[in-house]
Amino acid sequence: MLALKLALVAASILLATLVARRFGHALGGVVGGMPMVAAPICAILLLDQGAEAVRAIALAALVCIPGSVVHSVSVAWSARRAPWPLSVGFGLVLFTAVSLALTWLRLPAAASCLLALAAPSLGLLASPRVARIEGPVHLPRAEMVLRLVAAVAMAAAVILSAAAFPAAVSGLLLAVPIAGTVLPCFTLPRHGAQATAALMGGFVMGLHGFAAFFVVLYLGLGSLGRLPAFVLALVASGVVAVAAQRLGRLAARRRAF
Repeated sequence: MLALKLALVAASILLATLVARRFGHALGGVVGGMPMVAAPICAILLLDQGAEAVRAIALAALVCIPGSVVHSVSVAWSARRAPWPLSVGFGLVLFTAVSLALTWLRLPAAASCLLALAAPSLGLLASPRVARIEGPVHLPRAEMVLRLVAAVAMAAAVILSAAAFPAAVSGLLLAVPIAGTVLPCFTLPRHGAQATAALMGGFVMGLHGFAAFFVVLYLGLGSLGRLPAFVLALVASGVVAVAAQRLGRLAARRRAF
């Protein structure tokens, strides 16, 4: 089962990398911000642990989404002045601090859902403004391999740790921005701060779909069966992500004029 989870992580990072390679950093970030890893892991957990356990994990993951947004925004800004170890490390520290603080506050479920849905849009407003970078990006094969190795190693540490902790901690670990941590480590030194900001802005955009997935999964598991709830969560994730992307493009065009 661990091998399957790690394979899903590797596939997610590979897809985000290939999308960035073909269409640019921003769209690669959008793919990385989607629940490409979390959704399959939730499907496995639904089979292993049942609806109630996954519902608790989904709520815990929702609580941590603002931390993921803060992580991406901080990496985008700090990449302008600091090398990638400091930028990414600073982002992870903020993610952990914000997520633990919100977990400690024990907000009502409705408040956690609303905050998770609003956080990505607020994050986009707080992100640095960059010219839209589209088109193919040169990524050597050796770098692609290193990205996969780094992502799988980080994911293994997260997954193995999650098995030993309660739902609140498992949800936090499930929300750890693996793609948002691994990808800027390679993007910043090779392509610079502007490309990194575009990548992280795309990641925040993708978190709209991530939040929608867990909100619908949490609500659906409370009133529907496991399969209908999971399918609805997947559909909601895709619809919200596409809508957010189109609205973002429309807003960018209006700013250009």
